[in-house]
Amino acid sequence: MENSEPLPAPEDAAAALIEAEASRTHLAGTLALPSFFYAAIGAAVAVQIATAAIGGDLLGGPQLGRNADDQGWALAILLGGVAVFALVAAIQLVRFRQLNGVWLGGLASRVVLGTAPAASISYAFALGASIWGAFNGVRWLVAVCAVAGGAAYALSGRRWWRRYQGDPASHSRGESAGWIAILGALAVAGVVLLVLGA
Repeated sequence: MENSEPLPAPEDAAAALIEAEASRTHLAGTLALPSFFYAAIGAAVAVQIATAAIGGDLLGGPQLGRNADDQGWALAILLGGVAVFALVAAIQLVRFRQLNGVWLGGLASRVVLGTAPAASISYAFALGASIWGAFNGVRWLVAVCAVAGGAAYALSGRRWWRRYQGDPASHSRGESAGWIAILGALAVAGVVLLVLGA
């Protein structure tokens, strides 16, 4: 079956593309984040980092041979931190959708799930230092690293948001759902290995 519509003139096609780009740029400039968006995400990341360090220490830290009660609490703390982050992330994404009427893949993956390079690197350093502090009994370091990691994660999100609003064509896409699923599976596998090793 042939398409019977005539092709648009090159000038008309160029004008339509320019109009579409202007419309996208205008939309990006009108989008707004829910109140306390960065604070909520940063706090949830800080809680998750702290609970991972404390739960990991209780689960198997330097003092192996912990009793079953300690292991049960450790697992509850680990899972509790993940649940807090997942709940806050879901609430913030739903609030964004309600406020703006659109989903934004880059916001979900780069800002909320932390796939932006600055968020990933700061999270890894904060988590590593926090775990080291927990395993070596330096509890204040756990708190400092968790707060610093949450703040850096939130600042990375703010940086991405500004870049997106300035150039939505380059920054609107997030990571693919497949890649996010792989990263999630690796995180779950790490927790399972931690639990089995205890």
